[in-house]
Amino acid sequence: MKAHEEKMGGSVAADISKEESQAESFGHGTVKPDDEDVAPVAGQLKRRLGNRQIQLIAIGGSIGTATFVSIGTGLLNAGPGGLLLAYALHSSMVSMVNNCMAEMAVFMPISGAFIRMAGHWVDPAFGFLAGWNFFLYEAINIPFEVSAINVVLSFWRDDIPAAAVVAVCTALYFAINVFAVKWYGESEFWLATGKVVLILIVFSFTFVTMVGGNPQHDAYGFRYWRDPGAFAEYIASGNLGRFEGFLSALWNASFTIVGPEYVSMLAGETKLPRRYLKNAFKTTYFRFTFFFVGSALCVGIVIPYNDPTFVSILNDPNGNSGSATASPYIIAMQNMGIDVLPHIITALLITSIFSCGNAFTFYATRSLYGLALESQAPAFLRRCTPSGVPIYCLAVTMIFPCLAFLNVSGSTARVLSWFINLVTTSGVLNYTIIATTYIFFYRATRAQGVDRATLPYYGYGQPYCAWIALVYMALIVFVNGYAVFLPGHWDVKDFFTHYTMVLVSPVLFVGWKLVHRTRLVRPAEADLVWEKPAIDAYERENEEDNPGFWREMLQLVGWRKAKSMQSN
Repeated sequence: MKAHEEKMGGSVAADISKEESQAESFGHGTVKPDDEDVAPVAGQLKRRLGNRQIQLIAIGGSIGTATFVSIGTGLLNAGPGGLLLAYALHSSMVSMVNNCMAEMAVFMPISGAFIRMAGHWVDPAFGFLAGWNFFLYEAINIPFEVSAINVVLSFWRDDIPAAAVVAVCTALYFAINVFAVKWYGESEFWLATGKVVLILIVFSFTFVTMVGGNPQHDAYGFRYWRDPGAFAEYIASGNLGRFEGFLSALWNASFTIVGPEYVSMLAGETKLPRRYLKNAFKTTYFRFTFFFVGSALCVGIVIPYNDPTFVSILNDPNGNSGSATASPYIIAMQNMGIDVLPHIITALLITSIFSCGNAFTFYATRSLYGLALESQAPAFLRRCTPSGVPIYCLAVTMIFPCLAFLNVSGSTARVLSWFINLVTTSGVLNYTIIATTYIFFYRATRAQGVDRATLPYYGYGQPYCAWIALVYMALIVFVNGYAVFLPGHWDVKDFFTHYTMVLVSPVLFVGWKLVHRTRLVRPAEADLVWEKPAIDAYERENEEDNPGFWREMLQLVGWRKAKSMQSN
């Protein structure tokens, strides 16, 4: 780490000499060296997330309902080949976004992450847009996950009160997030572990059954790639229909494949951010290939896209398309006459969905807090509890799970679909924001003579990765709802669910820009020092306290602690 600091060039290097005088001040807060469990961070957040927590949150934080249930819609519309191609393409594009986010977040691991970076390195109005878009994306995802829990529970019983499910989930989300961040980290560590176990189970199920390990002893292999075929027709027929199926699967992938934005939002509360986040971002590439592309491959193996039960459930107007019975894996198990495993999958799926809602509560709270730090949200939202929880931000966020009460009187599937369409557009917009912010960051490093090779994380292939990702994500944003423009397919509701955030985003940007008369940040004037001196000082003071992932795992079960006590 010190080697990186000594090599830093340009205006950044010139300002590092101020480090000692600035290190005691960290953004809006102060350094508290006497608190060995709490590290300084902008505002009043606390750095309490350890290595094992960061790594498991990074691995399992993005695995949710879509990976096991909603992915079936992509299979239905595109077929196994179209689904696999779509997931592989989108994974590669999000990997490019990860390349951008990793370099910025490891260099400047601040609370609010890319939200505040967008305001400091692009335009304050752009930061305003980034923050509110991300907050809405996270906050609206909470009732989506709560609704998903409700419909998955219907696998066992149809008479479970939806209001009770919403109330219990809301109370649990508040209870977990109202205490110190380390408790959130601990809960997500175990919940993410459950997600990994779940995905390993369905992958193992796929392999074992395809080679003949099923009650019928049928080694079906890639049979369904031949009959009914690798590509399904969607809307139109022929090659055009197969291409439209591929586009539908791309849209499905854009809701399923996420990750770099979540890792970055942990930066302000990570004990040793530059070391732990760097490793977490690196595992993201593996996650995309193994979890998401692997899932697309597996669902296309275990069930044909024209399976009668599968088709009827996904096209069911009564609201079963979001239930556990819509999972391609569970349908495949039932088709094979496997009785117990579907119940195990459903139980683990509920914990997985709950984990996603818990994570969205955390990220929505932190994004709103980041907006407050930049004076783009009411100042009272900066208030934190002594344990470092932005309590008023949490209170505002907890309003959103209550939207799930809509399920009490309406069709669950209809409400769920509305949430999916609305927040997916916001999610893809987040990636256009990250790519744009990186392009401005890259220009600033060149203008100020900073050698990017000396940064803690060096993103290869830049700025080409950023430009490719930006163009691709922009195309996804605009074509996701193309079907409403086809003859005979116009629907006002579908238009607004697909394009609401596309229409709202320019209003947010232009409105803030006109009211506050902001301007684009010139490359030579971008603040690349910012909170770096205090972060550098903190990491130097704590560089010896750097247990590896497996050492922390051993400490978790008491092995290292016991060994240390014996040696003393």
